[in-house]
Order: sequence, then C-alpha cells, then structure tokens
Amino acid sequence: MTTAMGAALRRIQLGNALSAFGNGFTVPFLFVYVAQVRDLGANTAGMVLATFAVAALAVLPFIGRVIDRRGPLSVAVAGAVAAAVGSMGLGLAASEPLVIAAAGVLGAGIAAIQPALATLIVWCSTPVTRSRAFATQFFLGNLGLGVGGLLGGLLVDTSAASSFVRLFAIDAVMFLVLGAAVATVRLERTPVFDDPVPTVDERLSGSGGWRALLGHRAMVQLCALGFVMFFACYGQFESGLSAFAVDVARISPSMLGIALAANTAAIVLAQFVVLKLVERRRRSRVMALVGLVWTVAWCVAGTAGLIPGSQAIGVTAIISAYALFGLGEAMLSPTVAPLVADLAPPSALGQYNSAFALVKQLALAVGPAAGGLMAGAGLYGAYIVTLVVCSLGITALALMLGRRLTAEQDNPLRAVAGAAVPAPRAASSDEVTTAA
Repeated sequence: MTTAMGAALRRIQLGNALSAFGNGFTVPFLFVYVAQVRDLGANTAGMVLATFAVAALAVLPFIGRVIDRRGPLSVAVAGAVAAAVGSMGLGLAASEPLVIAAAGVLGAGIAAIQPALATLIVWCSTPVTRSRAFATQFFLGNLGLGVGGLLGGLLVDTSAASSFVRLFAIDAVMFLVLGAAVATVRLERTPVFDDPVPTVDERLSGSGGWRALLGHRAMVQLCALGFVMFFACYGQFESGLSAFAVDVARISPSMLGIALAANTAAIVLAQFVVLKLVERRRRSRVMALVGLVWTVAWCVAGTAGLIPGSQAIGVTAIISAYALFGLGEAMLSPTVAPLVADLAPPSALGQYNSAFALVKQLALAVGPAAGGLMAGAGLYGAYIVTLVVCSLGITALALMLGRRLTAEQDNPLRAVAGAAVPAPRAASSDEVTTAA
C-alpha cells in the first residue's frame, strides 16, 4: 500500500469516526425528542424511525450503480450533505410532516454514505490490509458513537427544545466534516485491483447489475448469511431483547443502558485483540464461530427468566449477553465487509457493497418487527428458541459458504506467500493522492 493510499485512508477513517461521534449526540434521544420534546406522540416517533428504514430501502437498490458509474467520492460527499440537511431539519422541525420529511432526507443520506465509504476503503487498501482497515472503521465508529452518546447525555434537557437543536446541529456539522474529509481525497485509478478503474463505457456496459449479482452464488449465500446475522443481533437490540430484559429479567431501563454500554465496551476493548486472532484464519470459519458465540449469548439471556425474582442474576445475564454480542461483532468487522469486496468484480464493487447494505437494512426492518410482535404476545420462550436457532443457522450457512470460496477469498493472508504486504507500486496514474 502506497503512502498516498495510507494518507487517504486515514482521512476517510477520521471523517467516519467524527460522523459517528455526531450520531451519538442524537441517536439515543431521537424517540424521546419527537414524542415528548416536540410533543408529537409515540406514533409519530415510530413513524420517524420507520421512515429511516423506508428511505434507505428506496435508495440502496440504485446507489450501487451510481457509485460504479460516478465513483464513490461524489456519492459520499452528496450523502454527507444530505444527511447534514436532514439532521439539522430534524432539530428545527416542529410539525409531523416536517419531522418525517427530515428523517427521510437523513435516512437517504446515510444510506448513500455507507456503501460509498465501503468502496473507498477498498480502493485505499489491499487484499492483505483490508481486514485491518474495516476493523479500524468499526472500532472508531463504535468509539465515536459511544463518546458522542455520553456527551449528548450531559447536554440534553428534555424541558428545553433548544438543547436538542444543539445536538442535531453538532450531528449536522460532523456530517459536513465527513464530506469535507472525503472531498479532499483524489482517486484517479484504483491501486487495489490489477485492472485499472473501469472507464465510463465499461461501467455502463459492464457485467454489473442485479442480474449478474443474483447469478453469483457465493454472493447470494453471503447475503442470506448477512440477513440472518443482522436479524439475530442488531435487529433485536431495540425491540425483542430490550423487551425481554425489562419484562422477564425485570431490569430497569437504566441497567439496559449499561448493557448497551457493555456491548460497545466489548467491541472497543476486544477489536484489535480479536483481529490478531482471526485475520489469518478462514473467514467462513470465523463467521461460523460467531454463530456459536451468539448461540451462547442467547442462551445466557434466556437464563434471566429461569429464576423468578432474582434480579441480580437477570442483570448479570443480560449484560453478559450484550457483551457476547459485542465480541461477535468485533469478529465480523474484519471478515464480512472485506469478503464482499473480494467477491465483487472491479466494475461492480459499488453494486455489491450497496446490495449487502440493502440486506442489512432489510434485516434491521424485519428483525425489530418480528421481535416486537413476539414480545408483545408474551412469547418469550419461543422468542429465545427462535434466536438460538437463527444463531446456529449462522454457523451452518457460514460453513456452506466456505465451500464456495476460493482460498484467496476465504483468507487472503494465507493465500499470499509469506502473508507480506505487497511493496508499493512505482508512482504512476494508479496512485491515490490527497489534496493539500
């Protein structure tokens, strides 16, 4: 990896961390802000959260082709500007239509940013360094989100709408910082692949598109695996698992906040230790192990309801479960996103990244709905069993996927002789440069 590539990657990572820091100021308080501070009610707050998902689902099927045709830089900058406008709009809106419209703009902007940043990280790394690059992104994102949430909690005042305007303004500024950081990166030709970045004609007539992607069996299997992963973990944090913790384990909402902090702490503390353990191992085996870790997590959470009246056991079980989920997430960050990149042909990298982001968004829409319905019906035993089965399904699907991967796709470090980082190329038009 060239020095210029490293400098570009650092700018992208810094911008991403600062935008996550800004998100931390608003994400934990959005529901309360809409429902109570703006006095629009819980139904409107629910509609706002649903609007994020709808906006992302509307944008993601198309944004991948835009990235492949126009490049990830322009898409990331446009997404950052849209997200900033949407966040500031949420802070200033006082009526239901304006709040929902702002949420739609924010959701669309974030949906554009995610696959564009993933593509940029691929372009600024090599197959050997890619796992560490994505692990660093995940680590910095969680660290920024956690620190932002802590500071936001100190600034927020539910009796004063102006305090929330301040929080959304900080979020908007951080999105603009991300856009500015990305805008200073200059990508002429990608140094990641042996072939140069496709020309405009190659992008328009290349082998991208949904038909080609759906014909790629390994990618389809990875998308199916990703859906189950996100359904069984992230999709339950704000619905079924939290309801189970409060209704069955009888823990207080404040302790639920500590459990979420334990999840973030597990990621931050374990990320680079885990990276050293997994980066030389087959990706399919690592994902299979995540399924087993999450199986243990759901079984531990389930123990919270086995001993009625024992709050200490319930609190310990729920906090331990959230920490185990964090450990699994730390194992996935250097594994899944790099595999998507290695499966993608150079001319369809944006398409593959946006397709996987779409799968994630679908799981994040279906997961809370399914968990919420089961929790609302009081089917907590069936709920835990369902998630245990899903976690075991992750292990089975990962092992099946491993049979379709080449040695280099399953682990580039083991496939490359000596696992050494390739020497930098001679300076040419293939270099990545950064603006002064």
